Amino acid sequence: MQALDVIEEAPRWAGLDLDTLCPRAMRATLAHLSLDADTAEVTVLACDDAHIATLNADFRDKPTPTNVLSWPAEERGAARDGELPLPVTPGFDNMLELGDIAISFDTCHAEAEAAGRPMADHVTHLIVHGLLHLLGYDHERDGDATLMERLEVEILGKLGLDDPYRDDAVQPPA
Repeated sequence: MQALDVIEEAPRWAGLDLDTLCPRAMRATLAHLSLDADTAEVTVLACDDAHIATLNADFRDKPTPTNVLSWPAEERGAARDGELPLPVTPGFDNMLELGDIAISFDTCHAEAEAAGRPMADHVTHLIVHGLLHLLGYDHERDGDATLMERLEVEILGKLGLDDPYRDDAVQPPA
């Protein structure tokens, strides 16, 4: 991915190779949806709970930490529950401006430990999840959640990762 910016704000992220992990997760997601990863523009902020709690308060009126937040460049959500979101269309430069993702080390680490999953696997799931949000997928309505979770499981399976929604897995992202 030529237009992927990963900003490691929290020093604890240094032990996890986000410069490899993020493009791998994003390429798998975009390929699964028949989109060209080389034309996608995404920024990932790797922060801590304090910063993501501020972002969550500012943008969602929820002053608590969360695992991942997404800001799509365009609203693409489906009009009806369970339908596909609006398609992504290239801009004047033929690039797919998708948006921004923030991910918190503290919450991700705690969730990975609680689920007994490797941190890299959990972060991969959250990057896939965040990117799907940028593409218009959501989990607020039942049909939308079913569609989004199915896509996540399929994409993670292609990456050789287990289904994160099994009963013994960590709870779904917020």
